[in-house]
Amino acid sequence: MTDIFAFALGTTRSDATGAPLDCFFPAPLMRPSAEVAAAITAHFKPGVTSVSCETAQAYDAATGGTANGATRALIEADSALIAVVLLVDSAITSTQEAYLKLHLLSHRLALPNTLNLEDIFAHLPNVAWTSEGPRHIREIAAAQLAARQAGRNLEVFSVDKFPKMTNYVIPSGVRIADASRIRLGAFLGDGTTVMHEGLINFNAGALGPNMVEGRISQGVIIGAHTDLGGSSSTMGTLSGGGSIILSIGEHCLIGANAGTGIPLGDRCTIEAGLYITAGTPVSQLDEFGRVTWLKARELAGADDLLFIRNGRTGQIECRPNRKAIELNTQLHKHN
Repeated sequence: MTDIFAFALGTTRSDATGAPLDCFFPAPLMRPSAEVAAAITAHFKPGVTSVSCETAQAYDAATGGTANGATRALIEADSALIAVVLLVDSAITSTQEAYLKLHLLSHRLALPNTLNLEDIFAHLPNVAWTSEGPRHIREIAAAQLAARQAGRNLEVFSVDKFPKMTNYVIPSGVRIADASRIRLGAFLGDGTTVMHEGLINFNAGALGPNMVEGRISQGVIIGAHTDLGGSSSTMGTLSGGGSIILSIGEHCLIGANAGTGIPLGDRCTIEAGLYITAGTPVSQLDEFGRVTWLKARELAGADDLLFIRNGRTGQIECRPNRKAIELNTQLHKHN
């Protein structure tokens, strides 16, 4: 028997040349049990393959319907089926592999920054996401004209490599005010609430429960009971050549219009309107009233910090934070 890193059975939509535009995997698996891995190996080859309904039915029977009806639903939809079998977590080599890994993240099977996403941009086509499904950019003009001639309005929601998560995965126990601001590949833990100004990129996430009214950039993870205030920001690593993986611990508060470019530990607060970067000069006041000056990067990952701007001098101060942030449980426990 061969060890399997990840597997999914699903459907794909293609452009006029047959090149895949997206993939839908309703029940992906990561590191399946020995019994399921044996069934996968018996019915599917490694890599990306087309699958007949008979093969899908045989696999479903061999696994006792462990996909909770998803395989039968795919068969009954009478769509062309594909299987993706990844033996190892290596760099991405196809659109189908890219979509499988994005599904693994949004299905909570893998945490951000734990999957090899190398070359993902090279294998995700730029797509016009429309009210009638994905369209390749070179085909959208003709599709818009055909829709008007038929008396329909073809609405284009975005032109992007990543679709919105909720068209593929809706995790349990979450609320999302504006679904267009959550990309496929985002990780939303149980109890997460994302308000209208909240944004969660792919390979980023909130472990839950959380209140998210700010931006969680690519690669950033926020811990349980942390609150991102309205229009707050976390610095990602996709732009500017940054390599530090940013994380924010538990029971933290990033105030409205505030932000951070350094990792924070637990029980940290940044006051509203204050953006902390690695090079920000900070005066640190300890419990005995002693003051030292340092760069914010020297405080990266520390617990119990309160960052404020002195209203008289304008200097940024870091003080011991004696209060842990508590979310309003009524906003999250009934998601």
